[in-house]
Amino acid sequence: MPTPSRTRERIIAATLRIIGLNGVAAVTNRRIAKEADVALGSVTYHFATQHDLLRESLRSFVTQETRRFTDLANHHCTGPITPQEAGAFVGQAAADTAFDSEHIAPFELYIQAGRDPQLRAAAAECFAAYDQLAASILGTLGVPDSERIASSVVALAFGLQLRRLATGAATDDLVDALLLLMGSPPPEVR
Repeated sequence: MPTPSRTRERIIAATLRIIGLNGVAAVTNRRIAKEADVALGSVTYHFATQHDLLRESLRSFVTQETRRFTDLANHHCTGPITPQEAGAFVGQAAADTAFDSEHIAPFELYIQAGRDPQLRAAAAECFAAYDQLAASILGTLGVPDSERIASSVVALAFGLQLRRLATGAATDDLVDALLLLMGSPPPEVR
């Protein structure tokens, strides 16, 4: 039998899959329980309301993603690197991010936060975590005013990732835009 924390994790993972596949409107306790392979009562035991479930699902995703990006940055940024090397790293990290249902779900949840004030605080926390991560990486790169431009970098990355999701485009636009924002010209020829 799964532990309470493992059951909670399974419920969150199932919720993200459902949202990514069919949107927030498809989230029901019965569907979550089936997808997570848990008892129906487990959903309401761990999450009193759907707002609690959506909020914690978004936070969980962002915690995992920031940990993944931090680990990648720590692994690849062991010493000084050029903006072009950083751009190549970001491009590779973006290309390696599959747009499976769990990676589509946060976009759905951020849109839902625009409709639902109860999710806005969680969305703000999530963007603050991304901003902090971006500022840290930019600071390591020696980018001036890294704290000040971090939110612009995050907004640019999100917008271009959304564009990539919607169009199937490559990551070239993301790399070029980030290099321009950091004050480095993008490569002329690919």
